[in-house]
Amino acid sequence: MNVHHLELFYFVAKHGGIMPAVRNIPYGIQQPAISAQVAQLEEFLGVTLFQRRPFALTPEGEKLFAFCQPFFANLDKMAAEFQGGRARHFRIGASTIILRDHLPRLLNGVRKKFPGLKVSLREGFPAQLEDMLAKDEIDLAITLIEEKPQAGFQSLVLLKLPIVLLVAKNSELKSAAELWARDKIDEALICLPAQEALTKRFATRLQELGVEWFPSIEASSAGLIETYVENGLGIGVSVQVPGKILPKTVRALALPDFPVAVIGATWRGKKSALRDAFLDMARQRAQELI
Repeated sequence: MNVHHLELFYFVAKHGGIMPAVRNIPYGIQQPAISAQVAQLEEFLGVTLFQRRPFALTPEGEKLFAFCQPFFANLDKMAAEFQGGRARHFRIGASTIILRDHLPRLLNGVRKKFPGLKVSLREGFPAQLEDMLAKDEIDLAITLIEEKPQAGFQSLVLLKLPIVLLVAKNSELKSAAELWARDKIDEALICLPAQEALTKRFATRLQELGVEWFPSIEASSAGLIETYVENGLGIGVSVQVPGKILPKTVRALALPDFPVAVIGATWRGKKSALRDAFLDMARQRAQELI
């Protein structure tokens, strides 16, 4: 049996399909190569290991995965033991803004303490990042969080930021209270997807105020929300980040009676020197922003 083919099958089975495997294999390999090599493994064994669409392991695939999973899943742990416990690979998930504006500085500090460190970066919504943590696709996420993490997760609060409304600079609105006083809000509401913590908190507070205003545009990032507001497509829900400069054609309306948005780090698993070092630097960076 070709052990490399077995390794590729392990990643396909672990992550639920060939394309998810491509995104998570820690070395470069494309979808056609994985498909071909797993097909060769199936031909060698004379069985079908999984159904392609929708993905599902066959009984033979379940048996083979149960056999190879303990070996491949513990390779990194074994390598760390031989390396004296020094972690060599750190997988981080965050929003675009955090990855672009804040993470480079943190990584520079961490890599000074852990020379030769390999880093994998993943972008996503908070809910997506939480799912990646649950599937062991990332080691740590920095994102909007709930102050009390769900069972099995740990978290560290880094920043508490005010929620604001973004409006075009030429808008006649002087305060959010003017919107709440209306019988009907005609402007489109632009926000992150409904399952995200920021959107949930905003919607909950609107309900408490007795205001009906439902999202018209769901954007994938805070940057996109700013762009859509800038182009006159509606009013956006965002957070006030210290030191961040809005586009010249956009301004923020305060929401003093709304709950704050919590930015934090979330992770699973045992304590590690690498994670602790990263969290210490993230905490220091957050203090600098206040």
